[in-house]
Amino acid sequence: MTMTPQPSGAIPDRSIYERRESGVRSYARSMPRQFGKAAGVWMHDNRGGRYLDFLSGCSTLNYGHNHPILKQALLDYIGGDGIAHGLDLHTDAKAAFLETYEALILKPRGLDYRAMFTGPTGTNAVEAAIKLARKVTGREMVVAFTNGFHGMTLGALACTGNAAKRGGAGVPLSHVSHEPYDGYHGPEVDTADLLAQRLADPSSGLDAPAAILVETVQGEGGLNTASPEWLRRIAALAKAHGALLIVDDIQAGCGRTGSFFSFEGMGFTPDIVTQAKSLSGMGLPFALTLFRPEFDQWSPGEHNGTFRGNNHAFVTATAALRHFWSDGAFTADIARRGDLLAARLDAMAAEHGFETRGRGMMRGINVGSGELADAVTAACFDAGLIIETSGAHGEVIKILAPLIIDDALLAGGLDILETSLREAMADDFAVAAE
Repeated sequence: MTMTPQPSGAIPDRSIYERRESGVRSYARSMPRQFGKAAGVWMHDNRGGRYLDFLSGCSTLNYGHNHPILKQALLDYIGGDGIAHGLDLHTDAKAAFLETYEALILKPRGLDYRAMFTGPTGTNAVEAAIKLARKVTGREMVVAFTNGFHGMTLGALACTGNAAKRGGAGVPLSHVSHEPYDGYHGPEVDTADLLAQRLADPSSGLDAPAAILVETVQGEGGLNTASPEWLRRIAALAKAHGALLIVDDIQAGCGRTGSFFSFEGMGFTPDIVTQAKSLSGMGLPFALTLFRPEFDQWSPGEHNGTFRGNNHAFVTATAALRHFWSDGAFTADIARRGDLLAARLDAMAAEHGFETRGRGMMRGINVGSGELADAVTAACFDAGLIIETSGAHGEVIKILAPLIIDDALLAGGLDILETSLREAMADDFAVAAE
């Protein structure tokens, strides 16, 4: 499969970014183009280049760019002068979302959660979750896990493991204990047992936790995947020690790992669930914290945010739920496509002695070093494929293709990855031989 090459000609002036935008920007450094249009699985730059998107806004665009059904729902709503901003007022758009979410997501899964609309991003949902757990339990400590990523505001950042991210806080990040995730010490060490010992030992130094916060698949941490057995142990430990179990489903949810919630079918029910990213279905800011009704102990206005009621996002989220989640067809299609992805990645990894990570349509290859991963993803970008890395050292090439991608385009993108990996490995060996 041939992607659209970058055309020659004058490069548009992008000096405004160097002149005015903060140096904190990151994605633009590895993808130095100015994008102006996107549809489905494609992004287009203003030089006529076209790119297959295997990043999907870090799993924010599970249904692709500007899905026509979602886009039309939003256009109709705006054309009818629908409420755009409403704080937490009752609106038609909010009611439609809640009713649809209840009917298509909660009731079929036997879940009874209250819905709390937080600020617009995932970190807001995590902040609300840990704040509520501390309020309910009267405790301060939160157990999080190695390589976890939960956001960049101070409470969520305290639960995040990455040293570079934590270093930007400028203040101590406290009241969190980072315990080893499943497999952190290798397959022979049961890290759930280690946590059980720590919680049971009054001399371990680990205070009784308000919450245990976990991702079933660690997106930014390197696609580390917890087993259902380990997660059930963690859920049981939370219950036994009076802590609330929080599942951060911000990147792994909304179908990315195969089901709407990443913990479905694993034999436990979280006390609190955080969602964002693809919840709006179209890239509009929208975050949600779900919790059991008995934990709805907020006083009115005790936790709020100006943009906690994005009605445009309610509209597109409702359209996404109705179109993709009204029956099991979409779930079955994700499973089938996830198997195709796994088979291709396993073959690539076996060829070079690497290992694969993840599950569903949230998978990648651990190539052992960030330098090699960067070389591969840079070559992919030059060939018309947007793809990024994750992991403690950026060593995992992460595939987050839109869930709606067809088999031929998925295969074409993986062809580019395969070729880029081979070429980077050949160059690496050539350098090593010199």
